Order: sequence, then C-alpha cells, then structure tokens
Amino acid sequence: MRPFILDPLFASVRSLKGIGPRTGKLLETLTGSEKIAALLWHLPVRFIDRRFTPKIADVPNHSIVTLTVKIEQHTPPSSRGRPYRIRCTDGSGIIDLIYFHAKGAWLEAQYPVGATRIVSGEAEYFHGRLQMPHPDMTGTEAERHQIEIIESVYPMTAGLTHKTMHKMVTQALEDLPDLPEWQDAALLKRENWPGWKDAVIKAHHPESESDLSPRRLERERLAYDELLANQLAIALVRRHNRRQGGRALPPCPDTFAKMRAALPFTLTGAQERTLEEINTDMRDPVRMLRLLQGDVGSGKTVVAFFAMLNAVTNGAQAALMAPTEILAQQHIKTITAFADALGIETAVLTGRHKGKTRQEILAKIASGDAKIIIGTHALFQDDVVYRDLALAVVDEQHRFGVQQRLTLAAKGKGCDILVMTATPIPRTLTLTAYGDMDVSRLDEKPAGRRPIDTRLVSAARLDEVVAGLQRKISAGARAYWVCPLVEESELIDLAAAEDRYLALQNVFGERTGLIHGRLKAAEKEEIMRRFAAGEIDVLVATTVIEVGVDVPEATVMIIEHAERFGLSQLHQLRGRIGRGEEDSTCILVYDPKIGESGKKRLTVIRNTEDGFVIAEEDLKLRGAGEILGTRQSGMPEFRLVNLHEHARLVPIARDDARLIIEKYPDLKTERGQALKTLLYLFERDSAIQYLHSG
Repeated sequence: MRPFILDPLFASVRSLKGIGPRTGKLLETLTGSEKIAALLWHLPVRFIDRRFTPKIADVPNHSIVTLTVKIEQHTPPSSRGRPYRIRCTDGSGIIDLIYFHAKGAWLEAQYPVGATRIVSGEAEYFHGRLQMPHPDMTGTEAERHQIEIIESVYPMTAGLTHKTMHKMVTQALEDLPDLPEWQDAALLKRENWPGWKDAVIKAHHPESESDLSPRRLERERLAYDELLANQLAIALVRRHNRRQGGRALPPCPDTFAKMRAALPFTLTGAQERTLEEINTDMRDPVRMLRLLQGDVGSGKTVVAFFAMLNAVTNGAQAALMAPTEILAQQHIKTITAFADALGIETAVLTGRHKGKTRQEILAKIASGDAKIIIGTHALFQDDVVYRDLALAVVDEQHRFGVQQRLTLAAKGKGCDILVMTATPIPRTLTLTAYGDMDVSRLDEKPAGRRPIDTRLVSAARLDEVVAGLQRKISAGARAYWVCPLVEESELIDLAAAEDRYLALQNVFGERTGLIHGRLKAAEKEEIMRRFAAGEIDVLVATTVIEVGVDVPEATVMIIEHAERFGLSQLHQLRGRIGRGEEDSTCILVYDPKIGESGKKRLTVIRNTEDGFVIAEEDLKLRGAGEILGTRQSGMPEFRLVNLHEHARLVPIARDDARLIIEKYPDLKTERGQALKTLLYLFERDSAIQYLHSG
C-alpha cells in the first residue's frame, strides 16, 4: 500500500481551491497526469522579475515594470478594432493601459477613476506615448506583495493560463508533506544537496538564470531522487529475474567448429568476446537476460545464431522475433542459410501465414521438428505452442513493448532472452532503460566493410544531385532515395515520397521503385526482391528501409531534408549502403535555411561512422525518447532527469541501488521504509512486489 503521507500528492488537482475538471484535463494533457505530484515535477523554464518599480518618467522602453498609479480617465474605443485606453499617472508622468476586446463595465470595475492600482507588465513607447498593453498583473495596494515578485514561468498548453498554473503550484507547495529522508547522509553532505522539501520549493522559485540550470543543486537533488527510484526498481527486477530458475545450455564445441568452417568470413574480436559472454550466461542454470548492441553491419545476426545453436544442440528450440516483415525476411535469408549448412530445420511465422499453411507451421513448432523459428509479433500469439523454447532472441527491442518481450519468453520454461539492437545506445541510456540486463557491445566492423563517403549538399543544388545520380546509375550503381518525415504524418510522408518517385521516374523511367509503410507485406517484398535483383535502379523510400534491408549492390544513398531526421536515424539509414565490395556514397540534402545547430548535427554524421559517438551527440541534442523512438519503447519516462546534463549521476544511482539491495534486501529498516516511499512517489512501486516474491 502507498504510504498515507503521500496521499495529498496523489490527489487530483481538482481537490485544490478554485480548480475544476477542465483545468484537471488540461494539466493531464500537459504533463500526462492530473495528480498534484505532476505539478511538483513540472518545473519553471524561465522567470519574470516584477521587483523593478521605477517612476513612470524613468520607465525604459520594452521593460517589465511594476508601477503604482492613480486612475485618471477611461477612453472607450472610437471604432471597431481600436483599443480601450485607461490613462494613469504617478505625478512624474502618464501611462496608458491598453485593452483590446475587453468589456468596458469590467474595466471600470477593475480600475475605478480616482483609485490607486498596482499594475505589472511590459511597458513600451508607441508614437511617443508610454503604454502597457494588457497588464499581466493588477491589484490594490494591499495586494502589492503578490505582484512585486519574481514570477516563475512554466511550459504551458492551450487553454491553461499562467495565473491558473500559479494558483495550483502555490497551493501544492503550501501543502507539501515532510517526507522521511531516503538519501544517504554522506552523499547529501558530499554533494551539498538540500532536503527534498526544500529542493522542491527552491526549484519552483528561481531568482537567477543559474537557478534554471539542470545542474543547480536543488534540481540535481530531485533528478537524483528520480534516478535512484529508477535504478532501485531495476535492481529489484534484476534480482527477481536472477532468482528465477533457468536452465543450463552448454555450447557444443563440435557444432560450433562446423559452423565456423561453414562461414565465408572470420568472426571479429568483438564477436568472439560477445559470444563468450553469451556462452557463459547460457551455461549457468540462471536465466540469461542480455542486451546485444551492435552498430549497423557489426554482425549481430551471426552471434545470435551461435546462441541459438546452444539451445538446439541441447535438444531445445530457439525463436527470433523481428519488428517488421522486411526485417524478418532479412533474418530468414541469413539464418536459414546458416541452419541449412548444419542440417537444422527452421520455420517462419508472420502475420501473412493463414489457414492450412499456418496450421502446418504451428504443428512443426509444437512437435519440435522446427528447431529455429523466425517471425514477427505472430510468434507470441496464444495459439503458438512451442515444444521446448529455451532461447528467445528479440531484434530491435525498442520497437516492441517490454511486455511483448516477456510474453515471448513465457512461451518457454526458464527461457533465456537475448535482445539485439542496431541503434547504438549511449551508456547513460543503457543503464536507465536496460539496467535489468547484462550488456554486450559489438564495437568492431567486420573486415572488408568499406568507409562511406558522406557529403552535405544544399537542396538548392538538387538538380546537380540528380545529374550525379544519373552518372552513377549509368556506371551500374543502385541507389536509395529516402524522403523525409514531415510532422510525423504517414500520409504527408507518403505524398512527399510519391512526388519524388514521379519526378525521378521522368529521369530513370520504369527502373524506379517506390516503397513505404502503407504497402502490403507482399508488395514490399516484391519491390525489395526486384531492387536486390537489379530490376530497379533507384528505390524511393520512406524510413521503412531504416532497419534490416541488405542489398550489397546498393552503393548510393540520398536522404532528402536530412535536417528533419535524428542523428541515430540518419546513421541507421546510411548503414543500408557500404555493404559490398564497391565504394559507397551518402548524400545528405538539407534545406538552405537550416540553422547553425542543424549544420552542426549534420557535420557530426559527415565526420564519423562510429554509431556510439553519434548516439552520444544525439542524446545531447535531442534527448532520450527521440533516440529510442516512441513512448511504447519501454523507456522510463523521466520528468526531472536530463540524461545528458545528469549523466554523472546515473552510475552513482546504479551503485547506490545495488548496495541498498545488498544491505537492506527487504527494505525493512528505517531507511528502507523511506526508500519504499521514494518508489511510490515516482510511481516505480510495481517493483515492490519483487521484495516478497522469491
């Protein structure tokens, strides 16, 4: 049960004075929750200092001022579209308060002639007259202390006013409970961090630009609280997984030797190291949960196949799940070739398989005749029964929810899990998103992979790009032309791709193809087959080709409006070329109006092919969610943590969490109870069940 002390923070903002259902809904739109706690984590992004109180005669142009004025005269608008003017003075000069579309009766009640008022807002000179359009704040002399303030400014959503936001935050901070301290006293002293309550209050009341920095002591303290909750939850889940019964699947040296002999290449040092890590995991009678990170073309699939051999040679089955049909087909081609060389039967199951064909495949899986099963989400549907699934390999994990991964693993008994991704993930992100897993990195490219010549070209020179492409095609090259994401709209993306397809068809004729996400799986396969076979020279595509497409003959990649893509995504796309013997060229076409930061981002891609360097830069520029894609990725939703700015805190939180689990395994001590409060506060309480479940 959640501790009673947290109940005020988990009440709806509708329980606050003067706040109704509509405001609650708006806050939910803005923060994802209408709980009072959501207000605490919604920190100011800037502030307005209303303590500047000059005389009217001394007011600088375009300055925020708070003035004490006497109301002299009301002048309603003379015609439609003209402003309502209220003339005020303080003896040193005159200022007009300007209102558009305001009711005269309301203004007369707010500003009675002869009354003294405190007004605050931006003052400006217009045709030589000082005026204040729509004052931000106004009140009587008794309300001066509420106006002459440093006002925090929050990120907002349409329909929610700053006044309402302040009303909610002020009430939330007034009722802030005194929570027990969950942080280690030595850490607080070393970092000079304030207590939790003080940190929250101070974070909501910045008084200088430096107070808005993520590295400010109070903001760091709150970020560390959130990181510790994340890492403690992960540590509890990890301990639970380690306690689950696994099975020993020792590698078979003879089968491995046959497989090595059948390969047309030698494994890299990174592949050998990773394979040993996986073999060690699978030998132990504990469930493996390992993340295999490998840059584009680093050879993850062959490592995964060796892991599958461990399952098969021990009389069990292995399954590989891919997020798309195109990627599944790619794995089928590679893995079937490996399996055939060793006489191992494979089966393929995707959403395309229906009726009698599907029943035959299901029968092979259930009987155990199919040793290696490759497919899409279809692999974990209810009617798929495995005879003895011992290893589940999940490719491009961030495209699946965590639940789907666990559902597939549940198809077997004590099933080992190997998760693969070609999206290089920065270390801080690996610890916070995949901290329950052991991590292997393939950080070498296989021998023979050639560097890619990456160039930046302005869209103003698009005709030159097309002419250059004609020369390449005439010399026998094949090319991808990738069209941009426009406002995350599939329909607009498709329109952009279709327009480019028609334009290029005028140049290259019928040897131009178009592939996008709205095509049926069979249509996509046929287009990719024709491209691979050389029947299509130029393939116009949306980002559907980002992952898993392998056509070694393709040596040119043109990415239109490259500035609209994330760095990691550009790196993934570029990885579709440079896979054969010929030199490859990637041309990033950018909008001539691109800003300095956009140029800087594209320069990173031009200057390096190291996916991990690119990913670190992407994290710095765009943030965590963007690198791994959508919210369903299973990524933790951080409210206070900036993974770039708070990177140094992540390993501290990880080590702290592991030490806590060692010292207080049941969290029954005084600090342990406080740490439970922390887990509930940041809604990581689902991990608490693992305290008591063996």
